[in-house]
Amino acid sequence: MPELPEVETVALDLRPHLVGRTIVRCEVRHPAVVRHPAPERFSAELVGRRIEAVTRRGKYILHRLDGSLDEPMLLVVHLGMTGQWRLVSAEAPESDHLHAVLTLDDGRQLRYRDVRRFGRLLLGTEAELVAAGKLPRLGPEPLDPGFTAASLYRRLHTRRAPLKALLLDQMVVAGLGNIYADESCFRARLRPNRLANTLSRRAVGRLHAALGQLLLEAIANRGSSVDSYRDAWGEMGDEQERLQVYGRGGEPCLRCGRPLSVVRLAGRTTVFCRRCQR
Repeated sequence: MPELPEVETVALDLRPHLVGRTIVRCEVRHPAVVRHPAPERFSAELVGRRIEAVTRRGKYILHRLDGSLDEPMLLVVHLGMTGQWRLVSAEAPESDHLHAVLTLDDGRQLRYRDVRRFGRLLLGTEAELVAAGKLPRLGPEPLDPGFTAASLYRRLHTRRAPLKALLLDQMVVAGLGNIYADESCFRARLRPNRLANTLSRRAVGRLHAALGQLLLEAIANRGSSVDSYRDAWGEMGDEQERLQVYGRGGEPCLRCGRPLSVVRLAGRTTVFCRRCQR
């Protein structure tokens, strides 16, 4: 599943090309991909809207639209497991599993492709989408200046739950998934199954520093294409070449050489080093 660095990469790619553009046509080919409102209303309300900003919140791409008097209207894209949100010319060959096509006033198209159909498109104000249960309440962004080691410690030290389970909890930290949870724990030398309330302030400080460094590096490397992730131009990222534990179960630890352990934690395959992580 695309995580914070992958979603941020797509948003950064699209921002200079979409801001100021108007959506002139919307074609939904698989209505189930639209989770709010009804697909017919979704298409009707999108047409004629100008895109005023493209941002990211957690694993969601947010397109702020014009025409709202109070709270902004948002086109929200969640890529799910295999979703791809690309900007292409209208003449570009169509790929399979193409679920939605938005035509812009310059003739280019935004195309949403999703093999497994776990992604979704939403339209509405943030309050409306949260109230409808279509957009979750999210915790702090790990790259925001206000997300300090002290604030992370406060979120962890009262929780008797495995560290990785809390890192995957979008109410604790927004945007993390399996890849960067495993990688940040390795960098911080912390076992992912360690109970969060046993972590010292010093240990949480290492985790906070590891998270920030890791996510910035992954964004600079345009994300991890470990499966089907592609950027807004259909290109692969490079971060997968630098992953130290994710997907390497049984292989030698890059620090100590011991085979990396694999366990099931929080419903996800988890890889770590029993010697280097405590």
